[in-house]
Amino acid sequence: MIVVAGEALIDLVPRTAGALAELRPALGGGPYNTAVALGRLGSPTAFCSRVSSDAFGEALLDGLREAGVDVSSVQRGSEPTTLAVASIGVDGSAAYSFYVEGTADRLFTAPAQLPDTARAVSFGTCSLVLEPGASAYEELLRSCAAQGVFTALDPNIRAVLIPDADAYRARFLSWLPSVSLLKLSEEDARWLGGSPREWLAAGPAAVVVTRGGDGLTVFTRDGAEHSVPGEKVDVGDTIGAGDTVNAALLHGLSARDALSPAALAALGPDDWTGLLRFAARAAAITCSRAGAEPPYAAELGAP
Repeated sequence: MIVVAGEALIDLVPRTAGALAELRPALGGGPYNTAVALGRLGSPTAFCSRVSSDAFGEALLDGLREAGVDVSSVQRGSEPTTLAVASIGVDGSAAYSFYVEGTADRLFTAPAQLPDTARAVSFGTCSLVLEPGASAYEELLRSCAAQGVFTALDPNIRAVLIPDADAYRARFLSWLPSVSLLKLSEEDARWLGGSPREWLAAGPAAVVVTRGGDGLTVFTRDGAEHSVPGEKVDVGDTIGAGDTVNAALLHGLSARDALSPAALAALGPDDWTGLLRFAARAAAITCSRAGAEPPYAAELGAP
């Protein structure tokens, strides 16, 4: 089982252009999208979070169940669901403003244990920024790594939520010794101010950098670098594309029995090229649809 730990929220997506455009609520949150994508791809998946008992929270849980995701590790709270208001650029890219004060997901507490069948745990996005939940997710990341569980991290930077950029950058570096696979976008890499080689030296066995429509590149600890181009598609918007990449990478690694740092380090050029191409195809399908609608296994074939 792959466990995804992090926030679930509601994206409010404009239907048309303009500041006062009608907003369409959509299920979202980076970790939430990753869990749904993994479920749709057929990986046994569990979601570890804290979700509101309001109507939005119930809809979020229904979406997970529909994707076949185990929600038994989800904590509940009476506080409202976090809202993210999206604005869509002419190229389909999304920017967000957030309503996070007093919301349910940020009051997450670290569980005493994860499912016995957990082989990997994925972390990222707002959940590692908003306290007090951020410290609880950080505790879970470190404890999983200490137990030898494969860990994946996608920081998915939301700068508007980060009051002290230098403190966050230092905290990010402190996580890396506990990370098996680091995935991030070019934009995230520029904001963080480091390089894949520097991050590899701190802990991860591999670093995957996404370059939007230009594709993906993986950097490995042995000095290798492998790239694939992006899949050409008519873009609806890019919401959930990076989260789909997370899911596709984890699903593909599971299919290769490579959910361990040692197995990750042993992957060859053909393995990485196939894995990155699979992730690029999955992300392209998500980009072709409005909102975070990752593909199903039947749409992609074998990873």
